[in-house]
Amino acid sequence: MTKQDISACEAIERACFSSPWSFAELSKLCENPLACYYTAAEDGEVVGYGGMYCVLDEGSINNIGVLPQYRRRGAAGALLDALIDSGCKLGLSRLTLEVRVSNTAAISLYRSRGFSEVGLRKNFYSNPREDGIIMEKKL
Repeated sequence: MTKQDISACEAIERACFSSPWSFAELSKLCENPLACYYTAAEDGEVVGYGGMYCVLDEGSINNIGVLPQYRRRGAAGALLDALIDSGCKLGLSRLTLEVRVSNTAAISLYRSRGFSEVGLRKNFYSNPREDGIIMEKKL
């Protein structure tokens, strides 16, 4: 993800998440040496993005979002694969993430890539309030 992608990523945030990150918050990711973010494009248009923070030997996946009209075409899987690959290349021992309990499509994707449920964060999400499943993949 580059600074030129921020406007597109902001639009993805608004389309995918109930509490979207702002342009300023997304811009900071491009400057943060602990952040590892990628975009997915189709026909030259950014249609998805995802990333993680890497601290010591762990990666925490923050967001993976794909515009609704481009879903079920492999973009989210490709983004997740890129994050897993980066984690391996960086020598991380594990990746973690949180996902809404109702987001069955994302849970299925994460499981297909070897993530397992390791915990639950009560009322982790707002708008609407919902529990978050903690998932982990050992690398």
